[in-house]
Amino acid sequence: MARERIISGEATPEEEIPVNFALRPQKFEQYIGQEPLIRKLKIAVSAAVGRGEPVEHILLHGPPGLGKTTLAHVIANEVGARVHVTNGPALTKGADLNGILNRLEKGDVLFIDEIHRLPVVVEECLYSAMEDFKIDFTVDAGMHARTITIPVKPFTLIGATTRLGLLTGPMRGRFGIAEHIEFYSPESLGLILKANVQLLKLQAEDAALSELATRSRGTPRVANRLLRRVRDFAAVESNGKLSLATVKKSLELEGIDDMGLDEQDRTFLRTIIQIYNGGPVGIEAVAATMGEERDTLEDVIEPYLLQTGLITRTRQGRRVTKTAYDHLKLKWQPPKDESLFEDAK
Repeated sequence: MARERIISGEATPEEEIPVNFALRPQKFEQYIGQEPLIRKLKIAVSAAVGRGEPVEHILLHGPPGLGKTTLAHVIANEVGARVHVTNGPALTKGADLNGILNRLEKGDVLFIDEIHRLPVVVEECLYSAMEDFKIDFTVDAGMHARTITIPVKPFTLIGATTRLGLLTGPMRGRFGIAEHIEFYSPESLGLILKANVQLLKLQAEDAALSELATRSRGTPRVANRLLRRVRDFAAVESNGKLSLATVKKSLELEGIDDMGLDEQDRTFLRTIIQIYNGGPVGIEAVAATMGEERDTLEDVIEPYLLQTGLITRTRQGRRVTKTAYDHLKLKWQPPKDESLFEDAK
């Protein structure tokens, strides 16, 4: 059975209810963080609106929870269009895509999450829709087969993926804008939390919000999730006010340490240290030892550990760094060969 991780960047059904969706920015000027990306998107949107054309197709890639879906809604709001949301696994055949595309009005935004998981047959149908705004599909079979072309109103496709390497070359080449979303700085997360505290009409100390931001793994979705947990704790334990002491007690109860790691992160690090002498070790071996799927480790756990320098990827596999040993209060075991720290090819 899958274990809930409140510091996971994956969305939960609770986070899609209206009160939580309302915390998301609706316009570029409300968006905090990702300044270089927002500047590029502002220019692209303004230029397209000035020409009376749909915005170029946009590909956003990066870890979950960083705002890819939010950006799709922001772009749609900026051009005054509707946004239609779906995901790769939900589109199993060409007819699924045709039904969505036929409902689009001129300038609408189609957002496809996990676009790298589109079936080949759907991806091929999408090519002509993206380039020529038409759908070609075959009816009947054998000698009676014929192709029917249906025009599609010009639209903007925004694709999101956490695994850019799994996206095919032909699909990547059809996006006019392809940008990576970076982890947020604690300062940016602090500003996001401050704005959301005001929306939720909560009392919070600046030091408490700073502590929350530091432990939020650079991810707005995690920051908002922790804010809700701390709010509940504060309502019961400290008359609803978010103080620094309340935040620390709440996160200690959740098992989240001062670097934002939970027990699953620490288990990952300890497995490499205690079972494999700090590495290097292949990810398959670590996954088997922990009883986890490889994809879970690569998509959910590793990105933040790599970002914070707690592990490195080497030619021979993963290796835990001195920073991780220090964080776990374990004795440092230096590698015999310093070349092991070179990036894997």
